[in-house]
Formats: sequence, structure tokens, C-alpha cells
Amino acid sequence: MSIKRNITVEEAFCIPVENRCIELVERKGTGHPDTICDSVMEAVCLDLCREYLEHTGQILHHNIDKGLLVAGKTIVKPGGGDVIEPMKIIFGDRAVDRYKGVNIPVGEIAVSSAKKWIGENLRFVNPEMHVIFQNEIKPGSAELTDIFARSFIGANDTSAGVGYAPLSDTETLVLETERYLNSSAFKAKFPETGEDVKIMGYRNQRTLSLTIAIAFIDRFISDTSRYYERKQAVIEALELFTTQHNRSFEKVTVQLNTLDNQERGEKGVYLTVLGTSAEGADGGEVGRGNRVNGLIAFSRPQSMEAAAGKNPVSHVGKIYNVLAREIAGRIHREIQGITEIYVFLCSQIGKPIDQPLLASAQITTEPGVSFNIIRQATATIINEELADIGKFITTLSLGKYAVC
Repeated sequence: MSIKRNITVEEAFCIPVENRCIELVERKGTGHPDTICDSVMEAVCLDLCREYLEHTGQILHHNIDKGLLVAGKTIVKPGGGDVIEPMKIIFGDRAVDRYKGVNIPVGEIAVSSAKKWIGENLRFVNPEMHVIFQNEIKPGSAELTDIFARSFIGANDTSAGVGYAPLSDTETLVLETERYLNSSAFKAKFPETGEDVKIMGYRNQRTLSLTIAIAFIDRFISDTSRYYERKQAVIEALELFTTQHNRSFEKVTVQLNTLDNQERGEKGVYLTVLGTSAEGADGGEVGRGNRVNGLIAFSRPQSMEAAAGKNPVSHVGKIYNVLAREIAGRIHREIQGITEIYVFLCSQIGKPIDQPLLASAQITTEPGVSFNIIRQATATIINEELADIGKFITTLSLGKYAVC
């Protein structure tokens, strides 16, 4: 028996983002404190999923999306500074730690996952020396835990997710630029650049301005002259990269570390000991950073849900945001004549996640395209994706989809 789902498809009578005069897009890179929080808690979630499956045969209730990073304290100086007080990562929220006589060492898994992610992604942060871990994960509530024991997968919240396609030229270049700056090839050429990267793209008509912050590592910088020399080299590399990856912009400008002030000497440059501002300046928190497509796009509808760390079985704050993104991308790829599409999925707590309260698509079409044909094809794809949500959840639990 086929399931009847509440799917609506309508025309969006608005100017596509690419055609608007102004666009603002931000990305917080790998070593930004907020991205560290998101990435670490997501790593813990994925490792818990594997542990639950291995020892119980199913993914149990957990949400590790209340993580916090408390900045440490360092003394920065050219030639190499010191770490005075380590950073602290606090794991929060809920997770089942015992099931039918089987103990799950949630705290140990959390710390191990965090250390592994830090070791693989932050070159100069030693998780044994530079980070303190505090486990505040408690067992889940009976009502939410019960959702996992039901014959159908029920939503654990009433919430909405949103996704869109395609990315604009600005969004694409901002994303590509951060990935370039944190690539192994770039770090080999510019080892003095840390992983803490933040990019703000401001497009005015077809002119794009990139304001970029990169934490430089003090052990590689002998004095302020060396700092400005290497900073200029990075700017030139970025200018070459953006020229080679120009996506129809008439002009792209790059400004780097704009807080620098040569008159203030060593105090007027952006140096760090470990390559992240989390070492002594800025804390971080899950959900304050990039959305599930890796961007903070101010011209787009966004969910306030923190997807990172949420369980991939029943938590629609994760499932629907990632799935909406994937559905929008598939529709844009497979159906000709769509300029821009937004997909919204809204759940009802306790109801089957394959039957949302609403699944809605808003579409801007190319001139002369029949919307009636697009409407039916879009509804069909949305229905197929929801009907196959079990497969999607399995893939999500394996970490195959990025969430920050």
C-alpha cells in the first residue's frame, strides 16, 4: 500500500540569488573554534553509531550536539611562543550508555574520537598536551529513548530543514578558497599558515571581494618583516587561485588579515602558537558555524538547527537539513529548466520521519519552461527520496555526508 505524503511544489516568484545585486557568503574553516566543535561532536556521533551497531545491532538514542570549546591561553611571539593554559572541550547532551546488559563507554569514545579528529586535522595541536576533555554526556530521557524501540522511526522533534540548489558562483568560490587554504598542498608551500581560516565573500553585481583571516604560526615567523613578506606571498597565491577559478566575475579582490597594523609592531600582526584562535582568543560552540552545505549564506533561508552531533536515525534537525540539500541537488541535476530550487521538510514529533508534516519545493524556472511538467517531476523525486529514507539514514550514519 502506497503512502500518501503531503508534498507541495510551487513557483517561487523571486529574483534568483545569482541575479541579485548584493550577496554575502561566509565560511568558517577547519581550525575555526566553531568548526572544531561541530567536527569533533560529529566525529563522536559517528563513532557512537559504529559502537552501538557493533555491540547491540542497532543505533541507540544519542545526541552530542551541545558541545563547547573553551579557549586556552598562550604567549605568542615571533620565533615560537608557549601554551600557558590548554583549551577545554566539553561534551554535552545525551547518549545511552547501557543496553540489555551491554555497557557502552560513551565518555571514553567521546575523548578518543576528539583526539583522533584533532590529530588528523590540526597539525600543531597535540590533543594529549593542548586540550582538556570534560565529559558531561548523560543518559537519554525515557520518552525520547523509547522512539528507538518503536516499530517505525519517529521524529524526535518538531522541526524544519531546508536545502537549495545550485550553489551560486560566490558560494562556490568561497567554499573552494577555504578548501584550498587548508589543503595539504597549500600547507606544504605555506607551513606558517594555520587551519583557522575565515572567509567573507561580498559580491556587488559581478565584483567579488574576499575578506580572509588566516592565523599565522609564530614559530615560522622570525620578525614582523618576515610576517608581512609571507602574508604578501599568500595574497599573491590567493589572487592566482581566484583568477584560475574565476566563475564569471568581472573582478575579484583579496584582503588578508585586515586587522594588521604595522605601526604596532609584533602586537599588530595575527600570530598564534598552534594555528587556531581557540588556543587563546576565541571559544567555540556547536551550531554557530557553517550550515550543512559548509556555508553561511545570508541571502538564503537557513535552519537554526545544529546538525553536527545529532543522531542520524530520528533527529530531524540533522536528517531533514541534509536530506533537503540532497533532494534539491538531485532535482536540479535531473530536471531541465530549473534556475533555482529550495526544498523544505517539516516534521512532527513522534510521527514517522518518512511522512513529514510538509515537504515543499519552491522553484524558479528558466524562461519559457512549462511549470506543470516540472511540478510533477519534482513531486515524484521528493516522494522517492522520502520512501527511501532508510537507505539515506544508513549512509548518513556512516559519515558519507558532510554536515559542516
